[in-house]
Amino acid sequence: MSAFAAVPHKPLRLRWSLAAGALLVSLLVLLAVFGQWLAPHDPDLIDVGQRLQPASMSHWLGTDHVGRDLLSRLIVGTRLSLGSVLLTLSLVLALGLLVGGVAGFVGGKLDLLLMRLCDMFMTFPTLVLAFFFVTLLGTGLTNVIVAIALSHWAWYARMVRGLVIAQRGREYLLAARLAGASRWSRLRQHVVPNIAGPLLVLATMDIGHMMLHVSGLSFLGLGVTPPTAEWGVMINDAKEFIWTHPQLLLWPGLMIFFSVMAFNLLGDALRDRLDPAQERH
Repeated sequence: MSAFAAVPHKPLRLRWSLAAGALLVSLLVLLAVFGQWLAPHDPDLIDVGQRLQPASMSHWLGTDHVGRDLLSRLIVGTRLSLGSVLLTLSLVLALGLLVGGVAGFVGGKLDLLLMRLCDMFMTFPTLVLAFFFVTLLGTGLTNVIVAIALSHWAWYARMVRGLVIAQRGREYLLAARLAGASRWSRLRQHVVPNIAGPLLVLATMDIGHMMLHVSGLSFLGLGVTPPTAEWGVMINDAKEFIWTHPQLLLWPGLMIFFSVMAFNLLGDALRDRLDPAQERH
């Protein structure tokens, strides 16, 4: 009886998840695009006389250890925190589509070779691989983006390969082949649009994971460096004041938390909406 009772609630849960995720993501994008105009103060303005101030009418969330406005730094930091993750995701998708698409569409020894390469990368935790590549490439945001992309691409390549193999024998591809379309044209114009749904779900749900990695590496001083406004950097700056002024760490931590939650909610809703098998249960 309980199994049947749960069915009518799913559309409501799906709508709530989609609405909440879309709203939170829209707010993040709004802050990322217009943050420098929405910030009430200059995020880099140092005023030692106003250091470690509590929340007030002039500084709604207070100030940090050198007197910078916390709210302004949180707002302006959204652009770098979110933008770096989206750039990382773009690189991951490009690598995953290229390697997985070629492996699944061409097959044979090339497929075997590329999948063994994927297996090698997937043997290690993504964060361990990211540390390894940062060690090779050096510190800095650009190198962190490349390092995280290199640590994630194999999972996408594996998924793309499976999706391409599932599409390879479809009639629309046979028709395109008979019409004279090249292998690359069939892959780009016909296969990729038909596998975009599952990839969109995976990418949306993986944004939170990548955001934790980018912020974590910045916290360790390997990515974005002070005094740049970025959430991981703000947490790093606040670690010395965790017991006396915990709000310095709380606010950027909450921004990361709600950002991860927003993309997870959106990804969960997209998965239920785009996967017919999910909707039947």
